Amino acid sequence: MALPEFSMRQLLEAGVHYGHQTQRWNPQMGEYIYGDRNGIHIIDLTQTVPMLDAALNFIRETVAKNGRILFVGTKRQASKPIAEAAEKCAQYYMNHRWLGGTLTNWQTVSKSIQRLKQIDELMAQGAEGLTKKERLGMEREQAKLQASLGGIREMGGVPDALFVIDVNKEDLAILEAKKLGIPVVAIVDTNCSPKGVDYIIPGNDDAARAISLYCDLVSRAALDGMTAQMGAAGVDLGALEEAPAEEEAGAEA
Repeated sequence: MALPEFSMRQLLEAGVHYGHQTQRWNPQMGEYIYGDRNGIHIIDLTQTVPMLDAALNFIRETVAKNGRILFVGTKRQASKPIAEAAEKCAQYYMNHRWLGGTLTNWQTVSKSIQRLKQIDELMAQGAEGLTKKERLGMEREQAKLQASLGGIREMGGVPDALFVIDVNKEDLAILEAKKLGIPVVAIVDTNCSPKGVDYIIPGNDDAARAISLYCDLVSRAALDGMTAQMGAAGVDLGALEEAPAEEEAGAEA
């Protein structure tokens, strides 16, 4: 496997180059703006391409060293692609609402995760001995905890990097990451400040196609990192893939 490839054309087709209305711009993003069209800022994709490439490389290297990536995207159009991309590469996500202290107060968050696991266990056993009212209350608590913490329940500690869609909406997450020195990879639109972002990817953070493209690329970069990590640990991936075929051949004989 190798780093996922992408082309300028793919970025154009996904609408990555469309920024916000010119009156809503953040001057700190000025250097990444190519111009404007019909009152909309156009992002300079000749800068986005190498910056996206550097970000993907960083994600790959982090996972290759056994690092954990936390995908963060809580706005409506990012919620589903963020969860799917994180699950696809066995990483973690927050797509419902950022809980203050998720990183800076991990101990408290861990307790809530433990509570979620307890409830899951109780429910799996049929919630014996509970009244209808108690059961209903527990189901509500379970749903609430699952929405908030389901994506990080197996993270086991603070992550080694954050991948963020929309830095304005996720400013709390970035602030917490900065306090702890956790590197941040983020999509930064023309109305946002790139402050606090270590790997800036200038691009549209609203279009569903653009969000899906970023999520897919980051997920594939993380998967490539996992392959490298397993290779370094001496796991022969080729043998893993071939083994079932050989066994079938043996069974036929």
